[in-house]
Amino acid sequence: MGLGFVVGTLGVLILAHAAYSTSQYRGLLKIMEEEFSAPPTNVVVELLLGLILCMWAGLTVPGKFLSIHPHSEENRIVSLPANMDYMIFNHRGRVFPSEMDLKLRH
Repeated sequence: MGLGFVVGTLGVLILAHAAYSTSQYRGLLKIMEEEFSAPPTNVVVELLLGLILCMWAGLTVPGKFLSIHPHSEENRIVSLPANMDYMIFNHRGRVFPSEMDLKLRH
């Protein structure tokens, strides 16, 4: 397990604790017959810390970002998959005119 996975797990646990603390606080307010206006400050701090940790883990765990440019050397298709059953060429895209048809009409 990498550092990103551990940080993400810690972030989720902090978010779960903040949710539990908020529900306990609301229960306490019901007993005291007071209105709920906002969560306590420590819960808001927990939420922000959990959000930051989960976002950091979400960005680092999947791996390195790759280029999306079509002419990049990093994303060349080396080989087609062995099972061609999942490659679908008959789809709704044929309903729309291609760029060549649009150029010929103008």
